[in-house]
Amino acid sequence: MSKNNEANRQKHKKKIDQKKRKIQNAEVERKARLKQIREDFKAREADNTL
Repeated sequence: MSKNNEANRQKHKKKIDQKKRKIQNAEVERKARLKQIREDFKAREADNTL
């Protein structure tokens, strides 16, 4: 009985860890995309002022 519970716990933990990793990766990608948009906007603004 306890062995089965331990297996279920490990399986559940693995699923949670995968979800956490997926969320963290999505957050990193979002931040990188926002940074790129800001840089592009600054470059466009600089081009317009010249």
